[in-house]
Amino acid sequence: MQTITIHTPTLTLAQFLKEAGIVGTGGAAKWYLAENEVDINGEADNRRGRKLTAGDVITLADGSTYKLVQE
Repeated sequence: MQTITIHTPTLTLAQFLKEAGIVGTGGAAKWYLAENEVDINGEADNRRGRKLTAGDVITLADGSTYKLVQE
């Protein structure tokens, strides 16, 4: 499990994908979420505006897992 440090109280799913290096732009995040399933805390979600907070666990379609931690 990889960790991503956030510096704000919340982060959107699209911002997370950019921070983690999965996509390069918001438009690419929209495409990625349309084509791939993402689980947040064990539940499928594809809303790029979904608010994430420290402690959330994100699992991508390829099986990689990330945990958000607060700075």
